[in-house]
Amino acid sequence: MAQKNQEKGATGDAPVVTAPDQVRNVVLVGHSGVGKTTLVEALLAATGTIDRAGTVAAGTTVCDHDPAAVRQQRSVGLACAPLVHAGVKVNLLDTPGYGDFIGELRAGLRAADAALFVVGAVDGMDAATAALWEECAAVDLPRAVAVTRLDHPRADFDEAVALCQRVFGDNVLPLHLPMLGDDGESVAGLLALITRRVHDYSAGLPAAVREPDPQHLPAIAESRGELIEGIIAESEDETLMDRYLDGEEIDTDVLVSDLEKAVARGHFHPVTPVCAATGVGLDVLLDSLVSAFPSPLEHQVPAVTGVDGSPRPPLSCDPDGPLVAEVVRTTLDRHLGRVSLVRVFSGTLRPDQTVHVSGHGMAGRGHPDHDADERVGHVYRPLGASLREVSACVAGDICVITRAGSAATGDTVSAKAEPLLIAPWEMPEPLLPVAVVPRSRADEDALARNLGRLIVGDPTLRLVRDPQTHQLVLWCMGEAHADVVLDRLRAGGVELDTEPVRVPLRETFAVAATGHGRHVKQSGGHGQYAVCDIEVEPLPPGAGVEFVDRVVGGAVPHHYVPSVEKGVRAQLAQGLIAGQPVVDVRVTLVDGKAHSVDSSDAAFQAAGALALRDAAERGGATLLEPVDEVVVRVADSSVGAVLGDLSGRRGRVLGTEADPDAEGRTLIRAEVPARELLRYAVELRALTAGTGTFRREFAHYDPVPAPLADQLTAARP
Repeated sequence: MAQKNQEKGATGDAPVVTAPDQVRNVVLVGHSGVGKTTLVEALLAATGTIDRAGTVAAGTTVCDHDPAAVRQQRSVGLACAPLVHAGVKVNLLDTPGYGDFIGELRAGLRAADAALFVVGAVDGMDAATAALWEECAAVDLPRAVAVTRLDHPRADFDEAVALCQRVFGDNVLPLHLPMLGDDGESVAGLLALITRRVHDYSAGLPAAVREPDPQHLPAIAESRGELIEGIIAESEDETLMDRYLDGEEIDTDVLVSDLEKAVARGHFHPVTPVCAATGVGLDVLLDSLVSAFPSPLEHQVPAVTGVDGSPRPPLSCDPDGPLVAEVVRTTLDRHLGRVSLVRVFSGTLRPDQTVHVSGHGMAGRGHPDHDADERVGHVYRPLGASLREVSACVAGDICVITRAGSAATGDTVSAKAEPLLIAPWEMPEPLLPVAVVPRSRADEDALARNLGRLIVGDPTLRLVRDPQTHQLVLWCMGEAHADVVLDRLRAGGVELDTEPVRVPLRETFAVAATGHGRHVKQSGGHGQYAVCDIEVEPLPPGAGVEFVDRVVGGAVPHHYVPSVEKGVRAQLAQGLIAGQPVVDVRVTLVDGKAHSVDSSDAAFQAAGALALRDAAERGGATLLEPVDEVVVRVADSSVGAVLGDLSGRRGRVLGTEADPDAEGRTLIRAEVPARELLRYAVELRALTAGTGTFRREFAHYDPVPAPLADQLTAARP
């Protein structure tokens, strides 16, 4: 919940940025539990942004203020925590490390100009982090690495660096080495390789910088040579390598300058050892964020169009340019209403300004295209959940706006006089269905209200009301995501339960059949009399339902034929063997009988339905299930396991091929019954260590195997 006050000991005034070169936007990424949030907390405390660092275990960190994050003790949403170092505002974007919240991660990547990969000196690295590195590399996003948890008894900095080099590439090199303290175990300082100085943290922050001890010189010399060669290889000065190989001592200022340029271009990736608990490396890391990472001026502004899709010229990060900003996260606060975290790409956003809010391209996620003029309320600097009012937000900076009642995550905020549109970032498809049931009529109304609020802020959540099963289904990214969604609904006052998701089935006739329907009743006065004989034959998939009248001799009076058709179609809609609609059949009325007094419209409707049920009982009806075409994207090492799993799901593999977009990955195409995919999002993640993804779309209906069909038929209410 947003608070317009100073939470958790926040100190000082909100930094006022007047130019884009005074800003750095850095997103922290890495697997869950590696220490991203703890590192942000330590950096905030080290710069005096907060007066004390909280802990994840106690639920007192700036970034993990969401009740679900506190309960799960892990980040579940994107959080912005700005600080000021050396006169530069650094917007730290803390992202969840768990795969279910990849939508929040992608929002953080969109808002950032560089990425800091956080890797534990103990934990190793998950495959999802490696895949994310490849994704950032594809768009040349500058990257650096922070190796954390140096205080752990099993910490191994050298092994962590070696792992990063194996996974990320050779251009990942440390700028500093850990220096052990007098006890020979704890890390008391850092050895700076370029300057050949020691940063000693024995007395705390800031570090005391001094000359190295003699025992440190061999380690510095060994690693320094590799680092300098890596920097020179990326230098724009083609003579530098020859001079270095000839024995010339390259000036430190030249090395630092070339290093910063290479990092900003995304061609070199420095590694910094850092320990949030002891403060080792925090000041060094801050210096790197400010000096080596690019300002928004060096990052290309996303392409824009008119709201009608018409082309527009490219924009630059100019505070005096046309206003273009993007909503990267939306939440609803009970005091402030809709709270939107916004990255300004061009122009300047000011309080009480009338802007145009556009959202296009997300209709499939429950976000209809919309355009509206809105008056911005206040403009705030966010610090986790706390907000501090600022006078403006210039191009390149990140802020929070309120009162924009139509703004949703992914929307574009632009000038009223010149509305523009940024294409929304790519969002993964939610593939885990959860059926929810409100406990009362009052809960139905509360559920509708709360779902509307959640969908506004979470593009990875999709809501579907199935017209056949009548279930309300929330499509989520995984179990953890579903947990958070359900928690937020209950926190909003909704009492609800979940139930198994029912897959919509169909029925048809596999072979031709005949049916006889006789509806004769006598109860005093006018009775009921109608007899029908029909033939039922299957039609090709997608042909629908046909009714044909082939009665001769007036056995069924002409004016009762529509009654028979009405009864037949009503029975087809209700189903015959499992209560599912019947499709792709032709029903032909061939004979019947009528009574001059007792026949009626209702009687012939009943007779038509009875004839159809009789045909089904003669063995002609069969049950159909939807089959989806699935494309699974996995690492080559997981192909065998995934193929075996698909076979166990009654899948039919159509083929495999190398992924054209990523080396070392394979695309598997298969047709799998939709019933077998209900939990595939969870099970594929477990099968592939979190790296497998898939997409699905409806292909066709297939007959249900006999044993399963018997179960479904027996379970018919």
